[in-house]
Amino acid sequence: MNSISLAQIEQYAFEKKEFVLTEEQLNKVSESFSFLTDFSKDKIIYGINTGFGPMAQYRIETDKLNSLQYNLIRSHSSGVGRALNEVYARSVMVARLNTFLQANSGISTGVIKQLVLFLNKGIVPEIFEHGSVGASGDLVQLSHLGLNLIGEGSVYENGVRRSTSEVLSKHQIKPLQMELRDGLGLINGTSCMTGIAAINLIYAKRLVQWAIAASSMLNEVIEAFDDSFSEQLNAVKHHKGQQRVAQEMRSFVQGSGMIRNREELFKDDTAMQRQEFEKKIQEYYSIRCVPQILGPVLDTIAYAEEVVVNELNSTNDNPIVSPEDNNVFHGGNFHGDYISLEMDKVKLVLTKLSMLMERQLNFLMNSKLNGKFPPFLNAGTWGLNFGFQGVQFTATSTTAENQALSTSVYIHSIPNNNDNQDIVSMGTNSAVMAKQVLENSYQVMSIHMMAICQAIDLLDGSEKARLSPNALSIYNQIRQKASFVKEDVPQSESIMAVYEYIKETPFKL
Repeated sequence: MNSISLAQIEQYAFEKKEFVLTEEQLNKVSESFSFLTDFSKDKIIYGINTGFGPMAQYRIETDKLNSLQYNLIRSHSSGVGRALNEVYARSVMVARLNTFLQANSGISTGVIKQLVLFLNKGIVPEIFEHGSVGASGDLVQLSHLGLNLIGEGSVYENGVRRSTSEVLSKHQIKPLQMELRDGLGLINGTSCMTGIAAINLIYAKRLVQWAIAASSMLNEVIEAFDDSFSEQLNAVKHHKGQQRVAQEMRSFVQGSGMIRNREELFKDDTAMQRQEFEKKIQEYYSIRCVPQILGPVLDTIAYAEEVVVNELNSTNDNPIVSPEDNNVFHGGNFHGDYISLEMDKVKLVLTKLSMLMERQLNFLMNSKLNGKFPPFLNAGTWGLNFGFQGVQFTATSTTAENQALSTSVYIHSIPNNNDNQDIVSMGTNSAVMAKQVLENSYQVMSIHMMAICQAIDLLDGSEKARLSPNALSIYNQIRQKASFVKEDVPQSESIMAVYEYIKETPFKL
């Protein structure tokens, strides 16, 4: 079985690694196609000599079979909304290609070779976000991919939208000549939602690392106690995600002179004589409960990765071709419930992550809460200057949008297609909405990282020198994109510069 991992998706989608086909892969696909060609000669097989969906009750004459496949692609190329960017579109192509390489789809090797040419030549199909109901597969989005493979519609090359026929001519690539059930094979699967989901998870894993870094840095700048992320405290709660977050926080703050040890309080002989303590005995939940809040985020993403990788390496067509059983099996492997549910869950935990970052940001903004920094981290003249007051509004607004977007799509089935599709997954909608929540969360994270760096600049020299090497490394990275704020200047460009950096640069210390 041909197998692909999330790490390989990252190589093909982000790094544009060349996709290399082997003779063994092509032979297996060819064998499946040859079997289906012979098997279907004297039998009624859905999608070969019948109409589609509720029109499957109509047999198609032999001389019309080829036109049937082209009609299917053209009629279903009805997507609207934003087109997927290059990274997401490449992931969709790899997802569809890997499904075909399982050799259970009965498609021709021409489809395989055309997909590889598009990938390796940097030709990006125009795939729109809106159109799929996530059952019978991503019919609309994958039709746009099929439309481009046959030389029609528009594609993107080097970020420029161009006529597909013009781009194929430039690269001396002939339009795909579809055979047998190539049209149905191209569109009848979950590869759009799965390709989007795979990229979402790659970005989500990066985002969690930034959230752990931000939380660790915040603990440092406010001189929090270390036992909230200690091994002993978190070991008695039996969740892998929580324990991993705590461990990564401990690793992050190694070498810090700012984190307080609880033993300091225990050994303070004067503590028992005080009626009120100057520094908090325990921090607010947004600081003290980071492992318990980000732990479920990590665990959810880890399970979602397992599901998405399973889908990437599955055959999600209908029907399934099985030369070994000398048969063709009709069913519903195109149904996207697995992806839909996981993207809903990922969307929920990313929203919670953005809420945590927004609450930490609010703590820094409010001098009554942190007891250390000026209101809104204002380094100018109070009243005359405003510090981070404006950017907090953006973070709060964007977090609120995430909360509104977190309604489940998985349970929003609407019957359609003459009730042939009487219960559907809405998996692509779920993946697209998770993508939006992810983008929003990176925006909130960008503002929060800028605020933490502002707080670091407001420390006195001796405190800044006591920060951990990791905190200083992150500080230096962010300071290359956004400056210390004293005078009031527009911040939108700085926020977007930080956003692009932390989203598109794999996390590094």
